[in-house]
Amino acid sequence: MQKSTFYIAQMGSATEEHTVRMKLDGQQSVKRMAFDLAARQVDVWHTGEIRPISSALSTLGLGARLLQTEYSEKAAPHTKTETSNQERKLLQIVLLINAAFFFIEMVAGWWANSMALVADSLDMLADALVYSLSLWAVGSTLTRQKNIAKLSGYFQLGLAVLGLAEVVRRFMGAEALPDFWTMVGVSAFALVGNSVSLYLLQKSRQQIPLKASLIFTSTDVMANLGVMVAGVLVYVTQSAVPDLVIGVLVFLLVARGAFRILSLAKS
Repeated sequence: MQKSTFYIAQMGSATEEHTVRMKLDGQQSVKRMAFDLAARQVDVWHTGEIRPISSALSTLGLGARLLQTEYSEKAAPHTKTETSNQERKLLQIVLLINAAFFFIEMVAGWWANSMALVADSLDMLADALVYSLSLWAVGSTLTRQKNIAKLSGYFQLGLAVLGLAEVVRRFMGAEALPDFWTMVGVSAFALVGNSVSLYLLQKSRQQIPLKASLIFTSTDVMANLGVMVAGVLVYVTQSAVPDLVIGVLVFLLVARGAFRILSLAKS
């Protein structure tokens, strides 16, 4: 048994963690994984060569880099299946949180004429899709997992492209000013939801107290804060441009997440 430690530069949230987890679940040599989001590292207990594992991680585009490999005399304390079973209920809770905020932000975004809120709702949907894939992976065949990942990835990418097209349309025309209070209020509410999700996921790994640095470096939380800043700038400048700019950035974030989901469907 060997233990290899990877540094993953862009693993800034639980969503990226579960993307990595699903990718490595397809490797028969992997026996267990242990994640440290604060350090952006994952320990992988495995047998055989490290090269297939490194290659699988590189396809995700998260900046994975092997730090060290050492022989472990003790077997991995938990198997991948046991870990998945322990986290299944927790994933269901986090999935419900993200799905709920997707609907809340989507409705609020269209009502408030805010593309930043609409984009952030799709970011919530992207997280919900990843958690759904994690749940689906338990007891499912690898072929079925890849098919679902491909369908989810293209669906998410399509929504991101439509969102970007709508932003371009609004840039070209004279649109009504987004509602500042709705933007700030709903995004602050979503910020609480993301923080609770992060807390629950970290608590399951006995990594409490949760570090403030981990919260504010989470890509999901950064998106929420971006919408809040856009709302303030809309109020100060009396212009819709800040809302559209943040909308573009978050839509691009959603598109990047879609490509990562699609990478799960690759061999």
